[in-house]
Amino acid sequence: MKYFIKIICLTLCLTMLTSCKRMTIPQYETITESTTEITTEEQTKSPETTVTPEPMAEKVFSTKKIAHSYGVAKNGVANEISINAQKFFETNGFNAFCLDTKSKEKVLYLTFDCGYENGYTSKILDTLKEKNVNAAFFCTLPQVKENPDLIRRMIDEGHIVGNHSVTHPSFAEISIEQMTQEVKGMEEYLQKNFNYSEPYFRFPKGEYSEVALNQLNKLGYTCVFWSSAYADWDLNNQKGKDYAYEKVISRLHPGSVILLHSVSPDNANALPEIIDEARRQGYKFVSLRDYQQN
Repeated sequence: MKYFIKIICLTLCLTMLTSCKRMTIPQYETITESTTEITTEEQTKSPETTVTPEPMAEKVFSTKKIAHSYGVAKNGVANEISINAQKFFETNGFNAFCLDTKSKEKVLYLTFDCGYENGYTSKILDTLKEKNVNAAFFCTLPQVKENPDLIRRMIDEGHIVGNHSVTHPSFAEISIEQMTQEVKGMEEYLQKNFNYSEPYFRFPKGEYSEVALNQLNKLGYTCVFWSSAYADWDLNNQKGKDYAYEKVISRLHPGSVILLHSVSPDNANALPEIIDEARRQGYKFVSLRDYQQN
């Protein structure tokens, strides 16, 4: 009997031992351990290195003097010189134009340079009013100071009074600081005395540099050149209104920016016929405000 009891006890012990070996760790413990291992591994990783890109180098602009050239247009086609000048402005991202290559219409931009008064600006304004044409007058500060009534009339009749600087220097030969003074001097006078401002600038003598173009753009100006002109500024070489008429009409082309000087009696006398003939040929006079650069 004792022997039999021993055998039963031994059997029970063996059964319990076997059951213990077959026990498994609960699944949540496995997950917890795995999560702990991942977290520990991530904490021991080296932080990722953030690479800061190098800033783009600022474009360097040339100080070399450029004298604007336009060439003589023929048979209603702009000269290649004007076309290339416009490409230069656009390719280099300058806010400047001498030729409208965007408009699909036969548009003309009539502009005058007014360095000083010679008694013909009123007659020009009379013609523009009669013909319902808007123009731009690029004035120097002395012209504005000495002729406030003319300037007020230009503004009141819807024309543009453009900035042509204070003292008419070559912007290719002065410092950036001097450029700013020349432009701001004119700008601030117009604002103070006429409550007026327009973002159009014409370089005196047509001389500039890439640096000058960039600076004027920074000051918020569109630089306006031209694709049609003739030697009308020399008061000792005026040749009559017929000559002025022929020069202007023979050089018309779509998108043309026409430059005339208000000091010329020939221009003042020929202007009515110039406007009429241009319209007869299908041209449309528009304001610089209508120009779409993009």
